[in-house]
Amino acid sequence: MRVIDTSAWIEWLIGSALGKKLGREFPDRAQCIVPTLVQLELSKWLVRELDEDRADQTIAYTQKCMVVPLDTRIALRAAELHRQYKLATADAIVYATALEHDAELLTCDAHFRSLPGVVYFKKPL
Repeated sequence: MRVIDTSAWIEWLIGSALGKKLGREFPDRAQCIVPTLVQLELSKWLVRELDEDRADQTIAYTQKCMVVPLDTRIALRAAELHRQYKLATADAIVYATALEHDAELLTCDAHFRSLPGVVYFKKPL
């Protein structure tokens, strides 16, 4: 199982060289976990950067994955991770979702790079 962070989705969606590498790491939809927070972030970015139709298509794709809403258990674990690793709230929620489901987190956000269970791809400079 693998959670794909918003940063990885965006790189994949724009078709960057990094996005192509990340895309090869995306699991089958049955093994892909999508926190509802990632759906929110993706929708905001897609509408702003591309268009509403592309946002609808992408969110429809994510709905074929295992969508995980924020619940009390994940929220409390995120609060703990926020304190422990100094993560922003949204990042703590995404990471907590991965940990709660014994899944890896696929990301290209540097603040995750040294955390357990993270598959990190560095963004080129």
